[in-house]
Amino acid sequence: MNRRSFILGGLSALGLTFGGGAYFINQPKFGRLPSGDRLTRIQNSPHYINGQFQCLEPVEVMTNSDENRIMATVKFFMRDTSNLFPKQELLSIKTNLKDIPSNEDVLIWMGHSTFYLQMSGRKILIDPVFSSYGSPIFFINKAFPGSNIYTAEDFPEIDVLAITHDHWDHLDYASVMALKPKIKDIICPLGVGEYFEQWGFDLNKLHEEDWNSEIKLADDFKIYILPSQHFSGRFLTTNPTEWCSFAFITSKLKVFCSGDGGYSKHFKDIGEKFNGFDLAIMENGQYNERWHKIHLLPEETVQATIDVGAKQLVTSHNGKFALALHDWKEPFEMITKLSQNKFYERLTPMIGEKVYIGKSGQKFKNWWTEME
Repeated sequence: MNRRSFILGGLSALGLTFGGGAYFINQPKFGRLPSGDRLTRIQNSPHYINGQFQCLEPVEVMTNSDENRIMATVKFFMRDTSNLFPKQELLSIKTNLKDIPSNEDVLIWMGHSTFYLQMSGRKILIDPVFSSYGSPIFFINKAFPGSNIYTAEDFPEIDVLAITHDHWDHLDYASVMALKPKIKDIICPLGVGEYFEQWGFDLNKLHEEDWNSEIKLADDFKIYILPSQHFSGRFLTTNPTEWCSFAFITSKLKVFCSGDGGYSKHFKDIGEKFNGFDLAIMENGQYNERWHKIHLLPEETVQATIDVGAKQLVTSHNGKFALALHDWKEPFEMITKLSQNKFYERLTPMIGEKVYIGKSGQKFKNWWTEME
């Protein structure tokens, strides 16, 4: 091969590589950055500073480490994975969602941060992820065996789809698109609506608001978009959209969902604002001391539950993906130990198992102890 042919071949290979990369990141699942009127709304938010959303108090994503993010990522992929994943399928109970009586107020955990709630007959779905991977790449963040027992076909019509933020393990394109015909209203923080607009959803269904906003869907049904201490972005742009926690309020019950995020005074402020909650869905998993500013450590989950004044606790961000260095069982073991002698009830449903919101004395097994 002469020099000219070699150069042309090399340039062709580079062209194919970059062309393929451009095609890959331009797939609809990546979404697009907010623009137009939506960007103007974002820029007018008091939480959008110097071209990106910021927490109520400035935080660093990675702390307590001399490593840069590249080295930390390399170590993450070189870690010992022997106990990060269960060695058998997760235990589960597949409740038929379409057969739940309308007068039952229930919560059903579906792995990681996906929850189905029925409150006063309204059907609410939070952060649905039914794909086999919590990432855009098929070999990264594989779901635990047995953690995907539900699909879009299993759902009745959904009154509210609530999305806490745009990370891949919370906003899953394939799941959302499969559910699209069943979704009545969408609740999300500022900027996240850009995904739904790009994906062809009816904008009349979209309720996209800033922190501390009340969305009144009926006289006896309100949803509040509230702060959390986290970050956002699906590719290279930092914090282009907002992240949030939620309060779901009916005439009978109050449920808090923390979303992802580290510990700060916002939990106590929320508890005082709503005078406590019947149940809290609180993050507990994928934690590490180096990034505990943007994810709760187990002891912080306990304190946050106390701060919001929850009577019952169900944890999230566990039981489906290994996104941190701890054993897969550790979040369940730690929160159970730390919740002893606390005023709230620590509930431990399996995936798909009913939890009756506000009903005390329910009995659940520590199911993870029966697994390897």
